[in-house]
Amino acid sequence: MTEIKKRFHSINDTIRQTEKLHERVPGSVQLLAVSKTWPADNLRTVAELGQRQFGENYLQEALEKIEALSDLNLEWHFIGPIQSNKTRDIAAKFDWVQSVDRLKIAHRLHEQRSAALPPLNVCIQVNIDDEVTKSGTSADDCMALADEIAQLDRLCLRGLMVIPTKQTDVDAQRDSFRRAHALFTRLQQEFDGIDTLSMGMTGDVQAAIAEGSTMVRIGTALFGERTPQRK
Repeated sequence: MTEIKKRFHSINDTIRQTEKLHERVPGSVQLLAVSKTWPADNLRTVAELGQRQFGENYLQEALEKIEALSDLNLEWHFIGPIQSNKTRDIAAKFDWVQSVDRLKIAHRLHEQRSAALPPLNVCIQVNIDDEVTKSGTSADDCMALADEIAQLDRLCLRGLMVIPTKQTDVDAQRDSFRRAHALFTRLQQEFDGIDTLSMGMTGDVQAAIAEGSTMVRIGTALFGERTPQRK
């Protein structure tokens, strides 16, 4: 068994076991393979194991991989910070955008999404711990932004994405995720179709699942330590 196959099965086992431990519905947590900096051949290997959802941060690199893997039925998620001059390609080539954090970006994605394509699935990125170095709208502003996005018919609001403060203490991890889940629940009460709470990465995946994550974004534990970003 190859190393990447071992990692893939180990991650999925961890997800399923943690679901069971915290009495989550079996299969309710999806794996998003975070594939930034990794070549298309590595993604193809993981896709052949059954993985369909891939998350990319760097647009030009992602566009090359989308083209190289166009023979596969993959679902592409943009999860990085969004510059205004990059929205046209994101709107055209991706199935999901998880990092919408301001109305200007939402409007550009809406305007540049072809009517011939299905609505673009979006998550609002929330800066759940109010870190000055991180992107994301504040928890206080999230509901107002959601209301604006819900009016844009070429976007489909699906939920929230959070990247909390990096913590090694599990209780601290769970506190951030618990607050994110409370905001997610409010969103579900106000809007139809809210089903995605994207939170949890390699270092805090179990805490995230314990607090209600529906999608964990795993890169290092699947592909290994990252190579430097290509210029």
